Amino acid sequence: MSDRDRDYIGFATLPDQVHRKSVKRGFDFTLMVVGESGLGKSTLINSLFLEDLYKNRKIPDVSERIHKTTTIEKKTMEIEERGVKLRLTVIDTPGFGDAVNCEDSWKVCINYIDEQFRQYFTDESGLNRRNIQDNRVHCCLYFIPPWGHSLRQMDLELMKRLHRKVNIVVVIAKADCLTTAEVAKLKKNILSDIREHEIQMYEFPECDSDEDEEFKQQDRELKASIPFAVVGSNVTLEIAGKKIRGRQYPWGVVDA
Repeated sequence: MSDRDRDYIGFATLPDQVHRKSVKRGFDFTLMVVGESGLGKSTLINSLFLEDLYKNRKIPDVSERIHKTTTIEKKTMEIEERGVKLRLTVIDTPGFGDAVNCEDSWKVCINYIDEQFRQYFTDESGLNRRNIQDNRVHCCLYFIPPWGHSLRQMDLELMKRLHRKVNIVVVIAKADCLTTAEVAKLKKNILSDIREHEIQMYEFPECDSDEDEEFKQQDRELKASIPFAVVGSNVTLEIAGKKIRGRQYPWGVVDA
């Protein structure tokens, strides 16, 4: 054996091996969507993942919404991009916030998240751990209505119970209903409430020092946009030769 062979152990290739194995197996990602009816949650999810997950959903009328209890609705699909497979599960909470007494709304969400933690712990403690399905909720998109002035008591109660269990990303729904000044004021009030009640939202990681300046600038702009003001659309439009999902208005087009 030569000195060169003796010096080579082989652990330098471990990151590549782990990467190839992970890519081949694919990744699990579970997204919980929380917010009252009519905020465009389904539309935004369709816009984000370029799918139509809720094409057969029946929209409840006002009387149905008042008497409806919060339920859990799961939809799973597989997405592949550049050879990387993602098993995406979207957890919707139809009926959330529609009843007069909203206490049961947050209980349903919390109980579901806790149950997934318990199930994952049980699977991890078992003998067959090779094919464990990770159904834990990794992120919660929390929709805030655009017609309010800040977070409601119901929002605060749920977020205080959620923030230590799951990454919370707050979004202002249907932001095209608001002017630029109104969006800025609502964002300021939401952030003030979150700080006052010591709620932890998801924080984007810091950029590595060797990242290029353009990427760092994008990262700064993204962080400055929190909470995000969003617009969703299921309609595909062609603008200047480019196809986009957007909303057509008499004064122009909103790119969703």
